Amino acid sequence: MFERFTQDARAVVVEASRDANELDASEITPLHLLAALLRFPGSGAARVLAELGVSLDDLAAEAGRVRRRGGITEADAAALEEFGIDVDRIIERIEQTHGPNALAGNQGRFPKRRHVPFADESKKTLQLCLKEIIDMGGRRHLGSEHILLALAVQRGPAADVLARFDVDANRLRQVLSGH
Repeated sequence: MFERFTQDARAVVVEASRDANELDASEITPLHLLAALLRFPGSGAARVLAELGVSLDDLAAEAGRVRRRGGITEADAAALEEFGIDVDRIIERIEQTHGPNALAGNQGRFPKRRHVPFADESKKTLQLCLKEIIDMGGRRHLGSEHILLALAVQRGPAADVLARFDVDANRLRQVLSGH
């Protein structure tokens, strides 16, 4: 499958691995893929997001907030708030005890520069890329824009972050079908 990846799609996967390693995460999650994808302003994904009127910086900031919360999105936090649970207050207490970004990764508790495996959700994201390009007419190459689409298709924190900016699979397919 990786032979079909364009240079920018490969760069996203490498950057996601680097990101997970820097955070000493136990695995590469879809949030790592999303965060990595947002670091390439000249990529196909960045062009699609710009066409949708979405700022890479705003999207990256939201992804960072969700990562800091250990994957809890704004929608999750709002639902918990209805039960009287203040997620941000809990995160602050955890960080007071365990340090900044305690829920974002292991934060230096283990040596860096090790192999970090892909989480099952990330493997599924990469498989969905291939399915999506086949469904869109069997294009030969898989770009970062297809990773973005797969992240929007698969339920989870990365899709929730995208949804906060009205980026969903249908809108992405519409833009991509025009390219």
